[in-house]
This record gives sequence, structure tokens and C-alpha cells, in this order.
Amino acid sequence: MNTIPWERVERAQRGDRAAIEAIVREVHPLVHNVCRRTLNNDADADDATQNALINVVRNIGRFDGRSSFTTWVYRIAANAAIDESRRRRRRLHVVSDEHEMADDASLVVETQVDDADQLRSLLQQLPEEFRVAVVLRDIMDLDYEEIAEVLGVPGGTVRSRIARGRAKLAELLGNQTTGDERQNHDQKHHGQ
Repeated sequence: MNTIPWERVERAQRGDRAAIEAIVREVHPLVHNVCRRTLNNDADADDATQNALINVVRNIGRFDGRSSFTTWVYRIAANAAIDESRRRRRRLHVVSDEHEMADDASLVVETQVDDADQLRSLLQQLPEEFRVAVVLRDIMDLDYEEIAEVLGVPGGTVRSRIARGRAKLAELLGNQTTGDERQNHDQKHHGQ
């Protein structure tokens, strides 16, 4: 996503309908991608995307520029995905414990999983806080600082959640790869 011009954000904050519509069009792919990758379910991702975009429009007046506009949108999208995940768990629990969630996302993560369905299933087994952090890092390719801003937690917490999420994935895979090996890979390939 290209950076939204500050002038357009200011116009949207003043209620300029054309500016608001342009921003929604521009951020929609980013928002949907975050929701889709986090939830692994088209219908839930669509619901979360809609809620996130509504929140962007409703709260654009509160955006104060302390972070980049894109980071602010990532935070709203991640929160909407987390909220939808919680609603989904409540719905699934009420409807039946026997119903399985649809797992049809297309994920690309550097791991030893050959089967994308297996990877989606493994990601769904991670605790929500680990899954969101791993998705933002390994799939959305955000750096640790951006993830900290998006989630509103310290950088050390982000690193811990990612390391613990990766360790849990490795455990689930029966893989002996350690978080240190992945961290070294990040430092070598992503400058992190």
C-alpha cells in the first residue's frame, strides 16, 4: 500500500467525503489481508474487514500522527481480527463443539511445512496473541517495531510472542528448529 498523503487524511478528518472514500479504497486491501491472514476464514475476514473500515472512518478524527497512518490502520485491522476471532469462538461454542472452522487461507511462511492446510491448522492452534504476532511478522512482513506499535505492546513482548509462537509451531511440527535459528535468519535476511 502506498502511503496515504497527509493532506488527504486532514481532509478526511474535516469530513471530506471524497477523501474518506479514497482512503477506504486504498486501505481496504491492507485491512482485508491482515484480517484474512489472521482469521483464515473468508466470511470472518470479510466481517472483520468491514468492522475495521467502519472504525477507520469513525475514528479518523482521532488519528493524531504519532504513528504512521498505515501503522494506525494495521492496529485497527489487527484489533478487528482479534474481536472477530473472539466472536467466532463464542459462536462456535454455542452452535456446537463438533463444527470445524473453515481453513482456506493461502499462507507463505518459511517453515518446513509442505502442506498449506497443515500450516493453517497449526497456526489456528496457536494462542491468539502468538498467532497475531507471527502472522504480522512472518506473513505481513512487518518489523518488530511496527508490530509493537500495531499491538500496543513493548518490543520485548513482541519478540517473546513471536519466539514462543514459532517454538509452539516447531513443537507442533515435531521440528527441532529453535527460535534462535529463526531470529538469526531474521537478522541475516531482514536486518532485524
